[in-house]
Amino acid sequence: MKASSTIPTAVAEPRYVSVKQAAAYLQVNEWSIRQMIIRGDLTAFRYGPRLLRVDLTELDALLAAGTTR
Repeated sequence: MKASSTIPTAVAEPRYVSVKQAAAYLQVNEWSIRQMIIRGDLTAFRYGPRLLRVDLTELDALLAAGTTR
């Protein structure tokens, strides 16, 4: 019987940051991040009634696409 070998796949782990940290990362205003969330350009994850987090991988994708206005 042949032993099955598993090949590790590169899956990006989500790295979540606050709205304030996301704004600093993109060098934009916090309001701009909130508007991107409202427009649907950016996904926000809510933890509790007030805490929002944004995935840095998604921010990198926005930077690569050039759609951070």
